[in-house]
Amino acid sequence: MTSISSVGSTTAGTYTGSTGASSGTSGGSYASSGNYAGSSGSSSGSYSSAGSTAILSSLGVGSGLDVNSIINALVNAKAAGPKQQISNQTTQLQSQEAGLTALSSALSSMQDALTTLGSVTTYTTYDSTLSNTAVGNVTTQSSAQPGTYSVVVNSLATAQKSVSSAYASGAAVGAGTLTVTVGGNAMNIAVGAGDSLGTLASAINGSSSNPGVQATVVSGTNGQQLLLTSTSTGVANAFTVTASSDSSSGLSSLASALNTPSSAASDASLSIDGIAVTSASNTVSSALPGVTLSLAATGSTTLTVAQDPTAITTAVNNFVSAYNSYASTVSSLNSYDPTTQQAGVLLGDSTLMSIQRQVNSILSGGVAGNSIGSLAALGVTRNADGTLSVDSNQLSSQIQSNPSAVQNLFAGTNGYATTLGNALTSFSGSGGIIATRVSSIQSQLTNLSQEQTALTARMTAYATQLRQQYTALDTLMSTLKNTSSSITTSLNALLNNNSSTNG
Repeated sequence: MTSISSVGSTTAGTYTGSTGASSGTSGGSYASSGNYAGSSGSSSGSYSSAGSTAILSSLGVGSGLDVNSIINALVNAKAAGPKQQISNQTTQLQSQEAGLTALSSALSSMQDALTTLGSVTTYTTYDSTLSNTAVGNVTTQSSAQPGTYSVVVNSLATAQKSVSSAYASGAAVGAGTLTVTVGGNAMNIAVGAGDSLGTLASAINGSSSNPGVQATVVSGTNGQQLLLTSTSTGVANAFTVTASSDSSSGLSSLASALNTPSSAASDASLSIDGIAVTSASNTVSSALPGVTLSLAATGSTTLTVAQDPTAITTAVNNFVSAYNSYASTVSSLNSYDPTTQQAGVLLGDSTLMSIQRQVNSILSGGVAGNSIGSLAALGVTRNADGTLSVDSNQLSSQIQSNPSAVQNLFAGTNGYATTLGNALTSFSGSGGIIATRVSSIQSQLTNLSQEQTALTARMTAYATQLRQQYTALDTLMSTLKNTSSSITTSLNALLNNNSSTNG
């Protein structure tokens, strides 16, 4: 049993029919079961009317009509056209937005690959080798220069070592102050009358002013001896040991022994193509720019520094992969299947066509003033399906024979990475044509949503109007039926009275 509640002239928004009730979804819905429900935003879209008319137990009782079905049919019929138009336009715009987003993503991936191709570091990766690895090993940095060098290692850098005389375990070494100096840095150790070599070693190693020595007590066949070792190699890191003038003779003797190196500090000595080089460390990093030699033994070797083609080859192949992914995306967005009559979401789209033309124009053109001149000469060619492929042998040959031209082909002022990268920024950048287009689509979608909300409101008002009209009809029909019944009853009574009188 349905009912109409009247509480003044306010539209409360609740409408249900005898065949069931439907609730509105976003933007409004017109159910096939014959019940109308609409919503604006997230509110439920039911409808109720209120007025000052009498409450009927069921709409349609007076007229005998299925009024709920009639109202819903009228509302649905009136809303169907505008609703379908809004739905179609929304679907089309959403598809275009998705297509443009996919295109922008493909362009961004290609832009990332171009950034690597345009980076100087891609072309300044070097590989270095030593023909005699027993001499040591070598590493390079981006500042290295290609070349071949003859290296002769005459001697390795060593650290100074000094050894004391032998002492009985725990024997006192004397009293006073022991000073250890490395360069301009000195460490003073106060030695007590009962201090042993072990005590002295702990004091040296634990001193906050230690200038770079390590003390070790070695227990040998003759007793305990103190071994003092510089923590760094090279003449500049040699140390001296002295005792203060007020020190005991025992401590002065210890200082004198430690001040006489058992193994003197020395610098590494080598030559590079006949040029003498010395180094305080066996890690020689200042002789050749960007080259670090780690010496392990004396001897001769040949140092070869050459550009490592791996980074360039990888960057070119990554670009080709990114471009082919872009080409595949464009093919899908711009496709048409005559069998299914299905078209890509950006078929014939002016933005897509403009981007295609500019990308193809840049890649098919050459780089003026470059000895290689084009992607094809580098080994990158276009296939029949529009994708690119790489001739690895030709690419490797060009990198080895003319690495600077390869760099200029991409990273130069007119190089592919520079010109295409700038074009892609204008396409997919924050202020590019794709972002502008997407923003316009989003504005249109907002307008369509507002149109749907307005349509829902109009249909609610229309349903209210129809209900009021059918309520009035029901009331009139009920009144006429009641009047007809009263007249019929009066006539029947009059006829009965006449019959009784005549009888």
